[in-house]
Amino acid sequence: MARLAPLHILVLMGGWANEREVSLSSGNGVADALESLGYQVTRLDMGRDVAARIAEAAPDVVFNALHGAPGEDGTVQGMLDLMGIPYTHSGLATSVIAIDKELTKHALVPHGIPMPGGRVVKSEELFEADPIARPYVLKPVNEGSSVGVAIVTDDSNCGNPISRQARGPWQDFKTLLAEPFIRGRELTTAVIDTGEGPRALGVTELIVASGFYDYENKYTAGRTEHIFPAQLPEDIARLCCEYAVEAHKRLGCEGVSRSDFRWDDERGEAGLFLLETNTQPGMTPLSLVPEQAKGCGIAYPELCELIVEDALRRAGKLG
Repeated sequence: MARLAPLHILVLMGGWANEREVSLSSGNGVADALESLGYQVTRLDMGRDVAARIAEAAPDVVFNALHGAPGEDGTVQGMLDLMGIPYTHSGLATSVIAIDKELTKHALVPHGIPMPGGRVVKSEELFEADPIARPYVLKPVNEGSSVGVAIVTDDSNCGNPISRQARGPWQDFKTLLAEPFIRGRELTTAVIDTGEGPRALGVTELIVASGFYDYENKYTAGRTEHIFPAQLPEDIARLCCEYAVEAHKRLGCEGVSRSDFRWDDERGEAGLFLLETNTQPGMTPLSLVPEQAKGCGIAYPELCELIVEDALRRAGKLG
């Protein structure tokens, strides 16, 4: 595509969320890539004075490289809407819904996208009895990057019922989402907006050396093997792409999203479940969206530029 220069892009990163370090890695990678293409780039590690700092910089567009709240939950999106500054990735309403795993289910399941059952529970309840039959998964309702995820099994060393003293997300979050544990394979599909509608890039299988695909395994080199394209039956690969695109559309995602799946390969198509859709997927050296894009012939700088292009298109400022 033609260069968008002259263009001043502010890359917003860091902040104070649990995923601060991942965001800094994403943001600096994006900034380096955009600078390599000749754009004027301002890097901003978000502080409480973020609105004043952005106003002072006066960018043409903000590349939102934040992960977690408040950059992924609609807060920053609302601020930028009020300031009248175009920004990448999804808008306010989509961000509010997609970061909340329970709201996401309400938005997607009625439209035929399979997701695990379960319910939201107060952490205090866990010390009295299991909320659902073991094995089950506990996760924060509105965190990303598998922050605070625990798998509770009959063999867990957390006790039965869970002990207050056992280390787990119940010590850090007042409420958690309890879902049935789905055995099988970890899959993920990125979707990108290209101006001709959302397009799935393919399916990656994630094979973890030990444990499950938690925060440490995601962002520690050598912990997880990425297989792209995943070696899957044709119908499962097709469904992953279809569900990811449908989720992108139903949630109103913009720019790029990534949907994560578990597939119980003993159950065929009935064993495929969408776990969540990420509206601000990572852009680090170990991240899955750049990896899938590269596999489709889209280099990292071009991917960053496509995301900026989408933001300008939506704002009516492209071309």
